[in-house]
Amino acid sequence: MPLADQIRRFDPARPLNTARTIPNTWYTCPEVLEAERRAVFGSSWQMVGRTVQVAEPGSFLTADVAGEPILVVRGEDRTLRAFFNVCRHRAAPILNAPCGRATKLRCRYHGWTYDLAGKLRGTPEFDGVEEFRKEDNGLAPVAVATRGPFVWVHLDPPKESVEEYLDPLPKWSAGKMEGLEFARRVEYELACNWKVYVDNYLDGGYHVNTVHPALAGVLDYSGYKTTVFANASVQTSPMKAGDPNDPATRTRTGTEAAYWWVFPNFMLNLYSGVMDTNLVLPMGPDRCKVIFDYYFAKGTAADFIDQSVAVAHQVQIEDVGICEEVQRGLHSRSYTVGRFSVKREAGGYHFHQLLSRHLAAGDEPA
Repeated sequence: MPLADQIRRFDPARPLNTARTIPNTWYTCPEVLEAERRAVFGSSWQMVGRTVQVAEPGSFLTADVAGEPILVVRGEDRTLRAFFNVCRHRAAPILNAPCGRATKLRCRYHGWTYDLAGKLRGTPEFDGVEEFRKEDNGLAPVAVATRGPFVWVHLDPPKESVEEYLDPLPKWSAGKMEGLEFARRVEYELACNWKVYVDNYLDGGYHVNTVHPALAGVLDYSGYKTTVFANASVQTSPMKAGDPNDPATRTRTGTEAAYWWVFPNFMLNLYSGVMDTNLVLPMGPDRCKVIFDYYFAKGTAADFIDQSVAVAHQVQIEDVGICEEVQRGLHSRSYTVGRFSVKREAGGYHFHQLLSRHLAAGDEPA
């Protein structure tokens, strides 16, 4: 089926009580994923790292944004810049390390050298080449910005600032993340489409009681609610007193849990003194990677960190299982579209509406 016809199969204008989900082919078709790489990930602000990783001149980080290799570097002038991590000679990566320090950017293939501002400085054994100017062959730039503890890039020319795009998360989070320090990273690879994982995250706690018994023990599900914004949504739940001997109770404290999602693939989960972020990366129509970064208040004991990460890991193992089962079901001839719970799944419908809007815009003739 042509991509345009697949996009038209979803109606984003319906009210929630009559809305259908995006069709199953959006989760299984390679052509849809390729369109998403351009029209969804290429046209949204993407979180690629932490500001502390690129705080000093010469510090850099590398990332992958839906198949596009990205390099972020702090120049000697202290300006933060981002580029496609692709040499202009033969498309080899400039840097492979996830982060580090450099005085220059040297391609590991043929040794072409760029300065920290992305200007081409060295081209070994390139004498005699005509119609070639170094000043025309610097690294291709990418829009970059910082907000809070995170670094964001935008592959296409952005239509709005990162502050505008994230609104109202920056206002809400002001002061809430201060004093939290990065402690650990855990990665998961799932046999499911990246959107299955996001759908699961955005179902308004619908699956918590059936899939996550330990987490259900600390959340007051009766007060669980979802609020949607232009490019984001937040799910909040009051906390309740659970079994004091249970690790989930000991590590998930405070009066409220907040689960923020930023279109299309970034999540931020905040409890008292504990935060984790989730970044969902597509790896194929039936595969994705989820990167969990854990943050804790400065001075948090190592055993508390271990317990907290273990609690989160158990939740993720439960999510991995159900998401992979859903992906298998999406291939069934018996399933084409689903429906939304009016009470719980406003966030999921909002996600599908944004997907549809971006894909439709990307399918328009240039």
